[in-house]
Amino acid sequence: MAPLSPQELLDRLSSLGIQAETVEHEPVFTVAESKAIKELIPGAHTKNLFVKDRKGRFFLISAKHDTAIDLKRAHEALGASGRLSFGSADQLRALLGVEPGSVTAFAVVNDTDGKVTMVLDANLMEHERVNFHPLVNSMTTGVSREDLLKFLQATGHEPTILRLPEPPAELPDSAQAPI
Repeated sequence: MAPLSPQELLDRLSSLGIQAETVEHEPVFTVAESKAIKELIPGAHTKNLFVKDRKGRFFLISAKHDTAIDLKRAHEALGASGRLSFGSADQLRALLGVEPGSVTAFAVVNDTDGKVTMVLDANLMEHERVNFHPLVNSMTTGVSREDLLKFLQATGHEPTILRLPEPPAELPDSAQAPI
């Protein structure tokens, strides 16, 4: 089955009674590139990580754009087998139907076999409105956090919501000096 287009996704949101606001913009590929756009769109902006564990289980992690995530320890919080690594571009296309740079929680709509576990960082879920790409990185769509949950559940992807581990704080230079 072919992946949904952005318009088909927006139509699906509407059919679920989800009010979504979409803004078109230049394509952005990184959190840093999207800084100017974020300033114009209210709500929490996201970063989305498509990862897999040693046993080949796939996870889509959505977090607030500025949340630091310790990927070396994230597998512990997720109950994954061994450290996480990024899924390949081919795996991303095959499972979620999106290109690198367009990873989004909305892409689970294309995972009709339920092979991807959806993970939402608790920091993101503290915000009333959350923003994601609608399957392409040249638009941003905002929905309420409740409607995000409604959408994910409608796709068969009951999300795991948890506070992901943060990287250890770096010690100041003086703390690392020999005694």
